[in-house]
Amino acid sequence: TMSLHEHALSLFRGAVGTVRPAPMLKRALKLQGDGCPQLLVKGQAFPVKRDLYLVGFGKAVLGMAAAAEEILGDHVTRGIISVPLGIQESLQQAGMQEMLLKPHSKIQVIEGAKNNLPDAEALKGAAAIQELAEGLTADDLLLVLISGGGSALLPAPIPPILLEEKEKLTKLLASRGAAIQELNIVRKTLSVLKGGGLAQLAHPARVVSLILSDVIGDPLDIIASGPTAASSHSVQDCLQILTKYNLLHNLPRSVETVLSSSPTKPTAPENYSHVSNIILGSNTLALEEAKRQAEGLGYAALVLSAAVHGEVGRVATLYCRLIQLVCLGFAGLGDGPLSDELRGNLLQLAAELQIPDLELDEFLQALRGLGPDRPVCILAGGETTVQLQGTGKGGRNQELALHVALGLHRAQATGASSPQGKCEILFFSGGTDGQDGPTEAAGAFCSPGLVAEALQESLDVEAFLRNNDSYTFFSHFQGGHHLLVTGLTGTNVMDIQAILIRAM
Repeated sequence: TMSLHEHALSLFRGAVGTVRPAPMLKRALKLQGDGCPQLLVKGQAFPVKRDLYLVGFGKAVLGMAAAAEEILGDHVTRGIISVPLGIQESLQQAGMQEMLLKPHSKIQVIEGAKNNLPDAEALKGAAAIQELAEGLTADDLLLVLISGGGSALLPAPIPPILLEEKEKLTKLLASRGAAIQELNIVRKTLSVLKGGGLAQLAHPARVVSLILSDVIGDPLDIIASGPTAASSHSVQDCLQILTKYNLLHNLPRSVETVLSSSPTKPTAPENYSHVSNIILGSNTLALEEAKRQAEGLGYAALVLSAAVHGEVGRVATLYCRLIQLVCLGFAGLGDGPLSDELRGNLLQLAAELQIPDLELDEFLQALRGLGPDRPVCILAGGETTVQLQGTGKGGRNQELALHVALGLHRAQATGASSPQGKCEILFFSGGTDGQDGPTEAAGAFCSPGLVAEALQESLDVEAFLRNNDSYTFFSHFQGGHHLLVTGLTGTNVMDIQAILIRAM
């Protein structure tokens, strides 16, 4: 029989495989007919009357563009994509030729946004995309490829604002504690292409956006700052944020000029009738594939949520309680006082974490109905946060796994969940882009015995956590068996977590 570790690895690979650019685009995109060809996207038809243009921006867009050009062939008249600095070389070195454009491609690649920050190269890419969009006619079709990281790759401040001025303002806001949503509203308001700007410039051409979502809930106006989606915010919102952080009176003159001359109302939704925004890949899609694979391996598989977020320590507690609950069920104690206490705990935790699509009552009900004869697989996705206080190496996925390991060890030590001993348990968390923090790992695996093993080698788990040094901790173990190392995947739909449990 395969180990839980092998099962987990195969689930993760399957989930990531389904949102890789090539398979994802091949499933969704077809070109049909010769006389007047039609572009079919997930069953919706768009006539290609005259020319088909392609633009894109984001971390996964190079692979998306390569797949799109393969499907569309000579129908692509011209294309421009803005992608992260060094990505072509990285993919070349990783032997991922299928993610690269062919030598005689009609798509121009501009690399920029070093360290995911807008820079002069990204500005050049944005200007080229803007120029292409402005030149389109009613008979043209513009295919827009969007993935996470697109925001930094599409900077085009409204003149006379300079990129440095916009960046300085963003940094100032961030240093005063503005939330990412607030930063995005200000960025969008001062930007030519974001917040629906690109779609407006391309009018009257037909605009079809294919989107790979790396944001919880897949909100169209937030992914890459929504260049082809109607913005739900106005200049008033921007002014309110600047007032809140006391910045209204020392703005650069250029920003004042733009704000005073901007329309006060957001563009009306009916001005977007020429646009279709289609989500091609998302965390939900990846989890559905993982569930299908788990069931194929004989698990009773349940998806908890695709919107798990919050501080890693709190999220780890949620997962530990779930594991304890399943083990009690396996031991035939699913209806005892201990189980009731755990359920209460879980409901309270879920309420604190405010996970948007989590129907925990229903989930616990479904969990209750599972017999001990089949192994259980609980899947979840989203993006957790880490409070940085140390100088160690790691990422949110490795840190989450280490927190879970510690939680399971403590539960065992207090004897609070003796049934844990009758179960074989594995937890893992991994980033679908193949990277977790500044390490070569995508995430990590853990099981309840890990901390006891560490103690025997006199490794202090809590010290590693305090120093945000989960990578160094996991590297101590033979053959790096606990680290999830996949290399770059060329895609990104946030993180995936799985709990695998079978009776011993």
